[in-house]
Amino acid sequence: MQTSGFPAVAIDGVTLNYFTPERETLALSNVSLHVAKGEFVAIVGSSGCGKSTLLTLVSGLLAPSSGSIKVDGLAVTAPSPRVGYMFQKDTLLEWRSIIDNVLIGAEFLGLDKRRARKRAEGLLTRYGLAEFMQSLPSQLSGGMRQRAALARTLCCEPDLLLLDEPFSALDYQTRLALSDEIAAILAAENKTVVLVTHDIGEAISMADRVIVMSRRPGRIKSKHRIAFPSFGDKRPSPFEARKCAEFPEYFQTIWDELDLHDVH
Repeated sequence: MQTSGFPAVAIDGVTLNYFTPERETLALSNVSLHVAKGEFVAIVGSSGCGKSTLLTLVSGLLAPSSGSIKVDGLAVTAPSPRVGYMFQKDTLLEWRSIIDNVLIGAEFLGLDKRRARKRAEGLLTRYGLAEFMQSLPSQLSGGMRQRAALARTLCCEPDLLLLDEPFSALDYQTRLALSDEIAAILAAENKTVVLVTHDIGEAISMADRVIVMSRRPGRIKSKHRIAFPSFGDKRPSPFEARKCAEFPEYFQTIWDELDLHDVH
């Protein structure tokens, strides 16, 4: 259970330096960002600005040079089962069945096998993959593989989900369809989500807030609260959000904050 009274993620004054034999590189500079519990935050910025590096720091796979990162009030010092990390590539093991791929995290963490299998089967069924549980990854389409990767991430029941450009390897039509599906899944799971993407439209259509980062060294350039009052009280799906009256203005504002050479 989450500890009450703390943000889901608290990033305060984080700086990261990379050191090589040749030189020192400042990747992130004085980054501060708080994410509320249950909030969906998207981070956009140019390639190399440090947005994916920021996710790696929050996951505990990398330590900052200075500053602090806390998840639910606890300092991040190492990877935690309470934080799920979904990478750009699905990283499914080709020699394991889909159900066995989904169970990898639970096996690694030593979670109860029966409970983990029941949850894995339930997730795959809800994601339309019930008949593919015993299939190999090579037998699935790109969108199906990403749903399986999401099931693997959620099988361990993390409180916080980090998504690192999870749709970028897919064609445009599949990306649109899958973003709708995953947004619905995450809303039903009531997870806190931090998404890194280079796609402005994707960020606006999925997130409660969009964070714009500067070029390297990465800094927080601006923060945008996203709402679609023209749609009514209910949050539109990502596909519906793209048709809302507010969408073009959000897009243009964020586009203008990214120099043209920042956008890929």
